[in-house]
Amino acid sequence: MKNLTNKLVVFAGSILLAGMVSVAEIEPTWDSLAEHYQVPDWFVDGKLGVWFHWGIPSSIKDGRPHDGSHYGAWMYGTEGQLSAAKHPEAVQKLTDWHDTTYGPHAEFGYEDLIPNFTAENWDPDALVKEVKDVGARFIMPVACHHDNFDMYDSSHPWNSVDMGPKRDTLKEWKAAAQKHGLKFGVSTHLYWSPRFFNSARKYQEEGTLAWKLFNMDYDPDGYSSQDSWNEHWYARCWEIIEKYDPDMFNNDSPYPDETRGKGLGIKLFSEFVKKDQQQNGGKQDCVLSFKNSKANKKAFTYNMERGSAAQIEPEPWMWATDLSGTWFYRDGAINRMSIPVMVGNAIDSVSKNGVIMLNIALKGDGTIPAYQMEYLDAFRKLMKVNGEGIYGSRPWKVFGEGPLIIKDGRGSENLKPWSQQDIRFTTKDGHLYAFVLATPTEDIVIKTLAKGGAFEGEIKNISMLGSREAIQWERTADALVIQLPKTLPESGVIGFKIGKQ
Repeated sequence: MKNLTNKLVVFAGSILLAGMVSVAEIEPTWDSLAEHYQVPDWFVDGKLGVWFHWGIPSSIKDGRPHDGSHYGAWMYGTEGQLSAAKHPEAVQKLTDWHDTTYGPHAEFGYEDLIPNFTAENWDPDALVKEVKDVGARFIMPVACHHDNFDMYDSSHPWNSVDMGPKRDTLKEWKAAAQKHGLKFGVSTHLYWSPRFFNSARKYQEEGTLAWKLFNMDYDPDGYSSQDSWNEHWYARCWEIIEKYDPDMFNNDSPYPDETRGKGLGIKLFSEFVKKDQQQNGGKQDCVLSFKNSKANKKAFTYNMERGSAAQIEPEPWMWATDLSGTWFYRDGAINRMSIPVMVGNAIDSVSKNGVIMLNIALKGDGTIPAYQMEYLDAFRKLMKVNGEGIYGSRPWKVFGEGPLIIKDGRGSENLKPWSQQDIRFTTKDGHLYAFVLATPTEDIVIKTLAKGGAFEGEIKNISMLGSREAIQWERTADALVIQLPKTLPESGVIGFKIGKQ
């Protein structure tokens, strides 16, 4: 018995050692991370997540002019700003509005907005339950946006526990996600912040608490070369990882590079993945995402925010879009992307190896605005009817066919309407799924599935997802023609399951 015990100990130790060796091979280099990074199945199979932009801008009084998510920057004017200089008239309107509504900037600054952000109706349990019913499999709240305000129990003095809501929102989001069986991610936008408040600097006094909020210790133009800033960024990000152990870490901004930032960006990312592997016996169970299109996409999951892929991407990627039209809540905001177009865009991304991330811009009180609920209800119908061909699916040989041409890259997401000629494919468990991206009004013609085409062998059966109606169809040398069903599901997209048996 003693020998058996010793053998078991040696065997267990060998397994542990093997896992440790695998983890230890990850070095803080892009090549090393690319070699070891593996997107977990829960992300690729889950297909739908929800991003939550919520913070100080969410509770600004009604009636403010358009500002996107940059109120804290634009309210002080155009000087040295990220995007304000490109929109001088809009910025001036916002500056004037703030002065009229709240008072002169020297008397009522961005920091004075925080007491209005009380989150009095925020119920993370109910919100996570709601988005799960919509079909989401993971959530990703913003931990810190450009405004340098942490939405968690932070060592940084400007945070949601000491101010505003007086709640550790990340802790509560994570608890709700775990309760309802969803994965929990976080998003940080911190690296922009020294430049974000450039034009607010003339209103600050040295030694005050506001001095830290407005990042006055860092050069707004040269902070990326300041060791003090890059180390500060690293410490703040690592604090989130250590304290909240997220399943997903999204860095929605630049990061310290190898030439000016001592490689602290790749160090943070590799340490995040290494930590996760150590917790999971050498197997990766986390997702690392950011928006650098020039980095090796085998080393991370590319966040193609407000973008589209023209073809099937070799690595899984994330299509992130916004329901609100402005990322953070603003009353009167309008989303230029219609609901039918967004639903079609979602299926288009899935057909090209993408994962959907929908941003909800919560109100300051913590509730979902009604017009954003309309988008969520559309996705609820989509996933309940067509989920079989979406969850757990993978791209087919080709992504699809149709007249609408999709541009490639970030910032190019489609706003044009889909037609019934626009078809997208996925595959799962030996079945092919064909999605018609607009409600058809006549027989559906799919040229890709003609005899002798990409679909090898005989088609034995075709069924419509969400329906028991017998589907009539004919396959010729020119196309697969599906007779228009008598009754169509109210899902915006019509899915067909095509099998060989």
